[in-house]
Amino acid sequence: MKTQLRIASLSLLTILCLMLAATSALAGTLLYDNGPPNGTVNAWTINFGYVVSDSFVTPAHSEITDLHFVYWDASSTDPITTVNMQIGTSPFGSDIASETLSGVTNTLLGSNGNYNLYQADYVFAAIPYSGTGFVTLSDACTASGCDTNPIYWDENGGVGCGGTHPPGGGANCPSTAYENTIGTISSEAFTLTGQGGGTTPEPSSILLLGSGIVGLAGVLRRRLQG
Repeated sequence: MKTQLRIASLSLLTILCLMLAATSALAGTLLYDNGPPNGTVNAWTINFGYVVSDSFVTPAHSEITDLHFVYWDASSTDPITTVNMQIGTSPFGSDIASETLSGVTNTLLGSNGNYNLYQADYVFAAIPYSGTGFVTLSDACTASGCDTNPIYWDENGGVGCGGTHPPGGGANCPSTAYENTIGTISSEAFTLTGQGGGTTPEPSSILLLGSGIVGLAGVLRRRLQG
């Protein structure tokens, strides 16, 4: 069920938080970056049976070890704990890897007036993979349990993803995304880091990622659990 909520513009403090969090999270080698979070337009449920799959491209000789993504949470005390991550050669595929990620680091980025914006950072055993693939998220659980608190993956449309990719890692930028009940949707805010043929992002480039957030406001369009 899609609902619409009216919100005020993000404050300058929130914008700064978003940019600083993006800087701190990009440890290691940047393999794929679909751009900064938006936080005000839309987000897609990744629990209650809903599944979202986004494409990426990693350079040759890559090993994926970290997933960073931004999510919306109506609660300020019930953040995400685990999420099922699949990596495959096709949307919703799991032929490369499938595991439940735990040991999350949650960073509060601010609020859009109705939802708290968090960045989730997961570290896992190296997954060797180079080329075009899809990362799929589902079955997100929170501190209160599974399918008790809806978690929504921030939709950013891949805006701002250009210019930050290593050679071979930006050919599929922005990401192509799918939702299991609808089909094609606009893509989400996420970054893959690890080891291999990527680059270390420059702080000046990362700070520019937050520029598109300034002045954004209006109607939220939400894909909520029905």
